[in-house]
Amino acid sequence: MKIPNVVQELIKAQNNFDSVAYANLFSETSVVYDEGKTHTGKEEIQKWIAEANEKYKSVMQPVEYTEQDKKGVLSAKVSGTFEGSPALLKFNFEINEGLIQSMKITG
Repeated sequence: MKIPNVVQELIKAQNNFDSVAYANLFSETSVVYDEGKTHTGKEEIQKWIAEANEKYKSVMQPVEYTEQDKKGVLSAKVSGTFEGSPALLKFNFEINEGLIQSMKITG
């Protein structure tokens, strides 16, 4: 399965619970949509993922990646301390110049 480097690095940062490395994969104006909330910019994204890591201890295992133009969808088995674990989640990305511009997480 061919996964863009920035998405591979995101998986690695998530599995290492490294919120700084995770946030650095996003542009300054990036937007993340998760659990009905919007997180904008690296600082908010880093705060969001640090809190999510603390709360859920989630790790990702890629299942499939599809891509069209600058948009990609990663299907991943996500395991952690949340109800329904493990769950198959979709991470919908817009990537530009090697950085994530937006990411929407759906079930």
